Amino acid sequence: MNVGLIGCGGMGTTHNLSLKALSTKMKVEVTALADCRPEFLKKASIQWPNARLYQTGMELLESETLDSVHICLPSYLHTEHALAAMDKGMSVFIEKPVCLREEEAERLLESQNRNGVQVMVGQVVRSFDEYRYLKECFDTGRFGELKSITMQRISGDAAWGYEDWFHEEGKSGSVVLDLHVHDLDFLRYMLGEPDSFDVRATAFSSGMINQIFTTYEFGKVFAITEGIWDISSALPFEASFHACFEEASVVYKGQKEKTLTVYKNGGLIEHPELHQEYNVTDDSAGINISNLGPYYTEIKYFIQCLQEGTPIEVAPLEEGIKSVRQGILEWKRAKEYVNKRQL
Repeated sequence: MNVGLIGCGGMGTTHNLSLKALSTKMKVEVTALADCRPEFLKKASIQWPNARLYQTGMELLESETLDSVHICLPSYLHTEHALAAMDKGMSVFIEKPVCLREEEAERLLESQNRNGVQVMVGQVVRSFDEYRYLKECFDTGRFGELKSITMQRISGDAAWGYEDWFHEEGKSGSVVLDLHVHDLDFLRYMLGEPDSFDVRATAFSSGMINQIFTTYEFGKVFAITEGIWDISSALPFEASFHACFEEASVVYKGQKEKTLTVYKNGGLIEHPELHQEYNVTDDSAGINISNLGPYYTEIKYFIQCLQEGTPIEVAPLEEGIKSVRQGILEWKRAKEYVNKRQL
């Protein structure tokens, strides 16, 4: 399977390293790379010395015939590259958020339907072992019914983006579509669409939303989420959740050595044994990601679906778009809340 990688920066490096590891076990090879920065392109090509190199993703797509392409560009460039790839009959792995606007969502869905290709969205939290354990507890009723869940995704200010694109709200979708979208997507994945939701938010001095609190009701389940780009870039990243079931609480703290803890009724404490498929830490991406395991898992799944001709079910295009649509609604309410507070 011949693969193209468009975008060799932070997230592109994560994909590149995962694809290289997978190439030792699966018939997959990156044969084309694209990035406008020569130093990043050179670094990526170390893994694939025979790959053809391009300055732009569009040049790659115009010149290549590939089985699939991974789009790891800034969010505002996702749609145009995904459309061009699909029009050439390539299957697409596109990083989250899949798009930023409703009109882009409609164009992506129409193109996939017209071209008949497979598209997966990088909602990687669906592939984290701790979150998969949580969903399994919910699906099976292992600890009774879920009553409530709180989720946090805390990060320092996103200062690593090319040409500071994170801080242009129209390019990143703010903290809502770039960071918070992970937790709202997982809640949808586990609980379905919310019956109702309410938003509180803060903003940088520029007016861009940098912190969002959303409360949801999913039937009988109450959920609270926080996503923040802190005012300081020095604050370390951490994701966490606290899920309260009838018979136990399941707690995840991403920075702890034992990340997952179950507190059972009666005081018994357990640390579930998780068997990570690929346990490698690598800081070379230069972003707030070092654990490659979940990325390896989701990309392996994508490749298997393509090779076996089976539909993508874990994070297909339509799911990524539903999460963006929910995020757009929350983003709008966040802006309204901040503007109202300033009156």
